[in-house]
Amino acid sequence: MRLADVLRREHIMLDLKSRAKNDLLGEMITFLCEKVEGLDRDTAYAALLKREELGTTGIGHGVAIPHGKLKGVDKVIVCFGRSVAGVEFDSMDAEPVHLFFLIVAPENSAAAHLKLLASISRLLKSNEFRTKLMSLDNPTDIFRLIMESDTPYGYH
Repeated sequence: MRLADVLRREHIMLDLKSRAKNDLLGEMITFLCEKVEGLDRDTAYAALLKREELGTTGIGHGVAIPHGKLKGVDKVIVCFGRSVAGVEFDSMDAEPVHLFFLIVAPENSAAAHLKLLASISRLLKSNEFRTKLMSLDNPTDIFRLIMESDTPYGYH
């Protein structure tokens, strides 16, 4: 499973307001619940917090991939968010996070979930790709960049 398979243009947020980790998770999951019928905000938020308790999903270089698994969700759902100011996210490199790929997945989706995490990680290894995500001005351009870049080999 690749990011290009599951990200929707309408699930892209370019002006995140939150400056703290839990607030950011709440902001993004609230946005996503407004777009996805049947996704319960409180249950999804609790799943994200539970995952963060196991260890940060802030992977460094200004990137975090918060994710949670939920009963009753029948497909993987992804939301991209960007914070120009940055969010204190307990990231592995202790730097603020600017780019977020939030994932909600079915409880029994381990293989697909891991493939998606790998796909996102491959893309985000590229400094050029991260820089472009920060510089583009609208969801359509971000969506296009991701669709064009998400190859089996990462950013091209």
